[in-house]
Amino acid sequence: MVQLKTEEELIIIREGAQILGKAHGEVAKLIKPGIRTLTLDKVAEEYIRDNGGVPSFKNYNGFPASLCISVNDVVVHGFPGTYELRETDIISVDCGVYYKGYHSDSAYTYPLEAVGAQTLLLLERTYDSLYRGIEQAKAGNRIGDVAYAIQSYVESFGYGVVRELVGHGVGKKLHEDPEVPNYGKRGKGVKIVPGMVFAIEPMINQGTKNVVQERDGWTIRTSDRKPSAHFEHTIAVHEDRTEILTTHKYIEENYTYKWRNKSQLNKMVL
Repeated sequence: MVQLKTEEELIIIREGAQILGKAHGEVAKLIKPGIRTLTLDKVAEEYIRDNGGVPSFKNYNGFPASLCISVNDVVVHGFPGTYELRETDIISVDCGVYYKGYHSDSAYTYPLEAVGAQTLLLLERTYDSLYRGIEQAKAGNRIGDVAYAIQSYVESFGYGVVRELVGHGVGKKLHEDPEVPNYGKRGKGVKIVPGMVFAIEPMINQGTKNVVQERDGWTIRTSDRKPSAHFEHTIAVHEDRTEILTTHKYIEENYTYKWRNKSQLNKMVL
């Protein structure tokens, strides 16, 4: 059952989402060749806790870290560890914050400076697909409209849309109803109504849509080992607009490699 949020609840989620955005910004400062992914995780956890939050992911169903860090062909749910980033890597950083009883969730995929043009296009188009989905996440539409907007756009470039993993409602629980897939048909699925809060998170592969799970029970890779991109926002639906609760602003301010057009990055309300 979808749990609709009151304005009082949205105030709390907004506050938590700002902590989340700034934690992402602290991570962005450090992303460069040679940095260990475990270092990024420690910095994020420290910032979140110092600002009154709790990392949503840590110990969630046994997940051992505060960040999901997924490099290159890892789609999602990668573990931070001793791996040192290389200048040809892309790295997805997914983070959640639990604050005053409510979660927020967002993700961003970074290219390091020697990433090739085709991979940069994958990231750019995946980011654009996130906003195309958000544009359809408005009162009166259906979840299928969001899904179709994402799928039809990225598949026009020959990319694969992951089926096994989807966006989700966000609130008192990290994962609530409704499920928000990145593939679907217009006019189908749960009707979108004011008070809904959910995460939209395209997970788009350069090659096949097929994925495999590692023996650790968490890490998801592309089956053809081609790169995968992942971007995410938590949004709230109002009568007359859709509000983006999370932010990538602090990432863009703090990441040294300015890799994409900034025209969409500071939109907080569509």
